[in-house]
Amino acid sequence: MIRIKGKQINIVGGLLGWVWLAVVVVPVYYILVTSVRNQNDMFSQNLLSLPSHITFGAYRKVFQNHFLRYIWNSVFVTVVTVAIILLVTFMVAYMIVRRNDKWSRRVYKFIITGLAIPMQAVIIPVYYLIIRIGLYDTLWALILPSAAFAIPISVMILTNFLRDIPQSLFEAMSVDGASEFMTMTKLAIPMVRPAIVTVAIYDGLNVWNGFLFPLILTQSADNRVIPLSLWLFQGQFTVDTPGILAAVVLSVLPILTAYIFGRKQMVAGLTAGFSK
Repeated sequence: MIRIKGKQINIVGGLLGWVWLAVVVVPVYYILVTSVRNQNDMFSQNLLSLPSHITFGAYRKVFQNHFLRYIWNSVFVTVVTVAIILLVTFMVAYMIVRRNDKWSRRVYKFIITGLAIPMQAVIIPVYYLIIRIGLYDTLWALILPSAAFAIPISVMILTNFLRDIPQSLFEAMSVDGASEFMTMTKLAIPMVRPAIVTVAIYDGLNVWNGFLFPLILTQSADNRVIPLSLWLFQGQFTVDTPGILAAVVLSVLPILTAYIFGRKQMVAGLTAGFSK
């Protein structure tokens, strides 16, 4: 650290910041450039240079391999899973905050205990249960376990947000004759909208990128989601790198769009709600 005109300049910190920027930007740049490069040019050109001939053949190949079907499967699984998570966890968090008694605190502690259970540790019982109830190789086999494992962290986030709402507002709603349902919909939901968006994006990203459940609980191509669909572009001896990276670019677009529209609410959700 040096001092120039009374100001301290952290040279080491600045250099590390540029290194970290390169670590983040260079892989993204490589993915975008390679996705528009011809497979034959992979070993004849510098991989970080712009391609001499830009082609979208890799993207055409991706769409020719039923990629829209896989995107639809991922969108369906993600949207339905997030909807179930928000519906269940918000009502549970609201009950915990509003009752605020011994039993509700026990319920909260029991749910939070689920954070200590990794899905890899219980994948065999989940696999057996899915087969027993006849959901194997269906999209619901991905939706239900994904929603179950997302409940603990979602309840924790929403509960902490709801606890920050002044009790005087709940009391005012009660004095005005509002029912619990009206209080929840007219007061609680608008007040914790940043937390709802945060939970939706966080859980949606986890479901969208999920690989273990699709690998274990589905088999047919009709129920394949995006992470598994990337296997289509790998051969036994060769790898279609532009095709794989084109599929990666396309798979990122839906969740990136959701983040762009909800980033303000998500930032508010990550920086508030944990004061208690």
